[in-house]
Amino acid sequence: MKTKIIILLALTIILSSFSIIIAQLSFAEKIEAAHEKETFLSNKAVQFDFVLTFGGSERMNGKITLLTNSTKGLIELADGNKIYYVEDKVFYSPGIENTARIRFDAYTWSYFFLIPYKLSDPGTVWNKYPASKLNGKAYETQKLTFEQGTGDTPDDWYIVYADSKTNLLSAVAYIVTAGKSKEEAEASPSAIEYTDYTRVNGVPIATNWNFWKWHEDNGLTKKRGEAAISNIRFKSSLAGDFFNPPANFYEAKP
Repeated sequence: MKTKIIILLALTIILSSFSIIIAQLSFAEKIEAAHEKETFLSNKAVQFDFVLTFGGSERMNGKITLLTNSTKGLIELADGNKIYYVEDKVFYSPGIENTARIRFDAYTWSYFFLIPYKLSDPGTVWNKYPASKLNGKAYETQKLTFEQGTGDTPDDWYIVYADSKTNLLSAVAYIVTAGKSKEEAEASPSAIEYTDYTRVNGVPIATNWNFWKWHEDNGLTKKRGEAAISNIRFKSSLAGDFFNPPANFYEAKP
């Protein structure tokens, strides 16, 4: 009996200590902890199948491979074309005809996948955000902005919604300033909703994304698109030249 009481007391102390540690973490750190950032980064790369649909039409279909430190990525499209990004450089197959959004495609979808692990990256700036509800449900919420010189579009901002119980990422409202002014972008903000989490090697990953129009007061208003993530696997190693684009590939300039 005494042994059981001692065990229960020990468990109570451990759980209390864990709760105190979690409470002391920043907003970003809580999300990163919930998404098992350390476990994620212990793998060299992550690979998954990706199907993106907007307005009822398929926008992208392929396989994406990303270094978990986010410095390199490869999108292998179903039609045989490829897009590489190597830090701030992007390369693409000669067979890709519509090249206007090559850099956008190279970085955006990978960022939306990697965002739970990039919330404390250099150049990130966190601010309190007054609204804590999205379509009637309460969330932990903060606004993410960037220092000038961070990435291709440092004027982008994100409103990050985390589940108040699990700290998993639930939704992110955002603007896209690529090819437009900040004022123009803020006239039509969007949001991505993360659903259907599954654990892969202990790491929770959302397998369905929903894209919405977003309003500061009305939340998610009109669905615009969706993405399906499947066949997720971690890679402990890759060929040394895996992210080296062929010599005949073009470079997409900023």
